[in-house]
Amino acid sequence: MWALLSLAIGSFGIGMTEFVVMGLLPDVAQSLLPAQWASNPDDAIAQAGWLITLYALGVVVGAPTIAGVVAKYPRHRVMLGLALALTVFNALTFLAPTYELVAASRFLAGLPHGAYFGIGALVAADVLGPGKRAKGVAFVLTGLTLANVVGVPLGTFLGQQFGWRTAFMIVAAIFALATIAIGFFVPQHAGEPERTLRQELKVFRIGQVWLALGVGAIGFGGFFAVYSYIAPVVTDVAGSPAWAVPIVLVVMGLGMTVGNLVGGHLADVDLRRTLIGGFALLAVVLALFALTATWIWAVGFFVFATGFVSAALSPTIQTRLMDVAEDNQSIAAAVNHSALNLGNSLGAFLGGVVIALGWGFLAPSWVGVALALGGLALALVSLRLERSRVPVGA
Repeated sequence: MWALLSLAIGSFGIGMTEFVVMGLLPDVAQSLLPAQWASNPDDAIAQAGWLITLYALGVVVGAPTIAGVVAKYPRHRVMLGLALALTVFNALTFLAPTYELVAASRFLAGLPHGAYFGIGALVAADVLGPGKRAKGVAFVLTGLTLANVVGVPLGTFLGQQFGWRTAFMIVAAIFALATIAIGFFVPQHAGEPERTLRQELKVFRIGQVWLALGVGAIGFGGFFAVYSYIAPVVTDVAGSPAWAVPIVLVVMGLGMTVGNLVGGHLADVDLRRTLIGGFALLAVVLALFALTATWIWAVGFFVFATGFVSAALSPTIQTRLMDVAEDNQSIAAAVNHSALNLGNSLGAFLGGVVIALGWGFLAPSWVGVALALGGLALALVSLRLERSRVPVGA
């Protein structure tokens, strides 16, 4: 249990570093892009949104390459190294003086993300035993979802009060704690000495893997299109004060925490129905959010629902990818986070585009609906092909 808790501390830090910038986006824009902020705050916020995109791209690049390279090494040592890297790169975000350097540090901070979750999920799955893989994935993700209940709102509040960099100082300290805990409590866990990067990359020859990645990248982008710009929705659309943003983030985090636990159970019971039903429900919830966001009570309700449904889908998507990856479990567990963060990048980017076009802060919600429906369509195609046993790109 202490080993799993140690891993969860790291996932807490990852959840905080990935999401805290979303609640502080106006503060970051005003601090790092003062000229743009003075002339057009919406454009400055849209440009600051690229920091979210760059972090996500770091995950996309880092997950398959790092997971493939380290597959042969003992997993406990790999986890220690990844936690240390996350400590250093988040400290750079805290220290970097300019927008360009902060952008570079966000990309670097994203590199270890996927490998940490992927390899950590394998360790947790082995600990919990057969038939409980989705629950093992969900356990590691618990730290991430709890970050959205405690870490992200607290970091947002402190960032509003003492400057946005304060949040990343806290993040770096959390990763330092995770590094120490992993070093003490995660037992020796053998890697696969015979595995090479070339062998690991063979996973991309499997057509169903590409479909599963597409499901995560496109479908989960719907969640990030909304979450990335939640702060201006609360303040500009619902007309609430800035101090309401951390409260809304707490509500989102509570929904994610409950959804993650429920999703892990439902995926072990019936993965197909959880996958299809989850994306259909996500599209409905995002549409209702867009239609009612002028009322803060509706924002709170549908933010909770959005967090719940999206978090329930997360272990479901990862388990689906592990199912179709055959014997390439290590890299499959990691590249799932490439897919989800490609969704992060896509959602944040498209949300920024429609805001920059002058369509308002609710436009990203409709982008989210379209992306969720795209994920649903791909999931249906994947499952239909599997049922009919048609090889895809084999």
